[in-house]
Amino acid sequence: MQYISVSLYRKMINHALSEGIDRSAFDDLPVPMATLDNIQAVPAELFFALHEQLDNALGPGFSVRVGQQMKMDDYGVLGLSWKTCAKAGEIYERSERYFKLLSNTYVFKVEAAGEVSRVHLLREPYRRGVALSNEATFAATVVVLQAMTETDIHPVEVAFQHQAPADLSSHEAAFQCPVKFGQSHNYIAYRTADLNRRTAKADVSINRFLVERVEEEAKGIEVSPLKVAADVEALIKDALPGGIPGILQIGEHMGMSSRTLTRRLSESGLSFREMVRNTQEKVARELLRDTAHSIGEIAFETGFSEQSAFSRAFKRWTGQSPVAYRNNL
Repeated sequence: MQYISVSLYRKMINHALSEGIDRSAFDDLPVPMATLDNIQAVPAELFFALHEQLDNALGPGFSVRVGQQMKMDDYGVLGLSWKTCAKAGEIYERSERYFKLLSNTYVFKVEAAGEVSRVHLLREPYRRGVALSNEATFAATVVVLQAMTETDIHPVEVAFQHQAPADLSSHEAAFQCPVKFGQSHNYIAYRTADLNRRTAKADVSINRFLVERVEEEAKGIEVSPLKVAADVEALIKDALPGGIPGILQIGEHMGMSSRTLTRRLSESGLSFREMVRNTQEKVARELLRDTAHSIGEIAFETGFSEQSAFSRAFKRWTGQSPVAYRNNL
């Protein structure tokens, strides 16, 4: 059975209440409101059924409107990983990794083609609730990209497989671009340059590193090897949810060539490969000790594409399985 995060289920209920629906409308929910604080997920079919119920009660566009209220924190581990993306479009790549590893409820596929890129949502609308959830998903990614870049970027086109609702005013307000229905695929299209736009966090980090390089050249002294190693570790940690980063990727962020970065790490007796491995282990230990994240979520956070591969690696590092390590704390 497929499951959806309870935070998304709760978000729909809370937004419906803000739009004026009476609390009594939720008295007969299969997952009662009183139990939501004690569970982590709800069956996907119940989530889709709630979309249908609220669309009927509050009119066309409710799913889009609730999508616009989504925050990165509402998506749990995945949302936290979005905050460390270097480029706006990485949210789709990380989402693809996450759902491939942990769920089959969503599948994103980025199709980059010249000046415009399409992000496909490969989820067939086999019932109306799925179609409505697809609308909410695309509306949510619009506000997430705007929050990450601190700009007012919008898609250039949105397409859905299902037929158009009677009222499109919510769609027009949310997407501010042509919205097509009855199409062969679900996709949201952005200017490729917008998806490659640096996030606000990345801008701050990259500018800091570049200032350090300028100061090094101007003063003729180098930042200490220990600081370089600490900066590399922080950047690797941020990059891991997107997969294992390469030295060229990290070097670009720091304003260094891969050759220079290799030399600077060697001054601390380290190699880039060792730093990746050490960072993976450090992150894994921290998450197993200090969070309730599932083993699959921790595998995602540490750059693995399969939970089993993470478990084997962790046992190689520590002599214990992740579950045994957590139980022995």
